[in-house]
Amino acid sequence: MATSVLYERDGPVALITLNRPDRLNAMDQPMLVELLAAAAQAEADDAVRAVVVTGAGKAFSSGFDLRAQAENTPVGVGEWRPLLRRDFDACMAFWHLSKPTVAAVHGPALAGACELAMACDMTIASEDAVFGEPELKFGAGIVCMLLPWLVGPKRAKEIILLGLDDVSAQEAKDMGMINRVVPHGQDVEVALGLARRMAAMDRTLVKQTKVAVNRAFEIMGLHQALESALEIDTLIEGEGMPTKREFLSIARSDGLRAALNWREARAAATDRD
Repeated sequence: MATSVLYERDGPVALITLNRPDRLNAMDQPMLVELLAAAAQAEADDAVRAVVVTGAGKAFSSGFDLRAQAENTPVGVGEWRPLLRRDFDACMAFWHLSKPTVAAVHGPALAGACELAMACDMTIASEDAVFGEPELKFGAGIVCMLLPWLVGPKRAKEIILLGLDDVSAQEAKDMGMINRVVPHGQDVEVALGLARRMAAMDRTLVKQTKVAVNRAFEIMGLHQALESALEIDTLIEGEGMPTKREFLSIARSDGLRAALNWREARAAATDRD
């Protein structure tokens, strides 16, 4: 049976692969359920001492599945809340995992996928990788507001409020969003190498040191800020922005490509004005 998340173990390293390559690994609800299960499997397996997450085919992931939303659009806060909570938890599982996590990114890592890559302890990107948070361009909010914590408020607002979806790997490295840029096709290899190096260290030492680093951010209010941002996004989606309604209407009637073209044409017209 086809699965949208692959899990395999390479010695002490678990490799988790988003596996919808025909959809650029777009993250629908079944994939998020499987991703949470894969993270839990890695946590529970004593033989696993580090985790790498990547995407099959040409992309890490294009983000949350807009086609699935168009086909079955939730209505109201009550329907949106559990879906957004699952989105949030699937990303943050890699922040909370007691074992070090490394994202291996190639191609697009957008919206929720960008957030997943940022939630990992380290992010390695192929030189062809592209990052961004384009949600506001089609009337959606940000599920997991990690970006300001990594790059600061000025750059985060620039990316989020402009809906940028073309941040190059080098730009992402320069602003502190990722760790390393590697030649095309080498992101998984390099990520596995780093994971093996961490796996060779004392298990308890690595675990407690990750706790210490994460706790510094938690003391500064990271958890409260992320939960507050999630609640704001829940209210945004529950109310339903006019732009989002129009985007999904076009996607239902004419297809996702037409809706994306509408979004880009609308943004270009605004730039000309």
